[in-house]
Amino acid sequence: MSGTAVLLCGHGSRDPGAIEEFELAAAALRPRLPEFDFTTGYLEFARPTIRDGLALLAGRGAQRILAIPGMLFAASHVKNDLPWEMNSFIADNPGIAVHLSRDLGIDPKLLHAAADRIAAAAGSRIPLSETLLVVVGRGTNDPDANSNISKLARMLWEGLGLGWAEVAFSGVAHPRVDVALMRAATLGFRRIIVFPYFLFTGVLVKRIYAQTDTVAALFPGIEFVKAQYLRDHEGVLDAFRDRVFELDHGQPAMNCQLCKYRTQIVGYEQDAGMPQTGHHHHVRGIGTGGHHHHHK
Repeated sequence: MSGTAVLLCGHGSRDPGAIEEFELAAAALRPRLPEFDFTTGYLEFARPTIRDGLALLAGRGAQRILAIPGMLFAASHVKNDLPWEMNSFIADNPGIAVHLSRDLGIDPKLLHAAADRIAAAAGSRIPLSETLLVVVGRGTNDPDANSNISKLARMLWEGLGLGWAEVAFSGVAHPRVDVALMRAATLGFRRIIVFPYFLFTGVLVKRIYAQTDTVAALFPGIEFVKAQYLRDHEGVLDAFRDRVFELDHGQPAMNCQLCKYRTQIVGYEQDAGMPQTGHHHHVRGIGTGGHHHHHK
């Protein structure tokens, strides 16, 4: 095995099911990367922490660590929190090289994974042309990350031949799920498919499904369908593997053209040049109460 290792970086969750699904995806990814040592780490609410994961790999002999964000889009976690974790570790361990990958982003493999989830939920009883798709994102205070949900929804709408597509967010950004679903129900479609564009389950995904059930009860003439989130779809695992190989053979940069931390974006001018700091000190490693298996 080479002196290069891979750390798959999770956000973490208070929901044990979310951590379990992340670890299952990590276990499925491991055989795709046989030449690397490998483990996981979390920003908050779970162990091992990012720092724990880095230290574990270094302790097992890694001289170079490729850190891969287990996150769909580059908002504050990818732009600030993870770099702060990496830079802090490097400062204390100057002999270890740590490189951080870009986010998964809007990737063809993830588009195919999303299309598979939507098609599996849709079935064939009602034509896609009479179906409205609601793509639900996490929602952040970063307009660049939020705009990706709109782009994704448009690409799925046109690519699948759906009748219409709307976007919604589980928090922070608007429209929220309940508002978007109520509006969607007035547009005259026979079926509404709600697709949470999330990697894994958790409090937010469960809330999205519950809100869908609540609105569906108000419109018995419309079929509401809850599509599964991405989870450990082959396209997700392949996209993670691509990020590892991409980082191993270069230093790919994130798309910073519309990053509010790098450029003055309308409405967020005060965020340009903001210091890079971590925001998870108070919840690092707490929440689920469990220690999770390290993948070796």
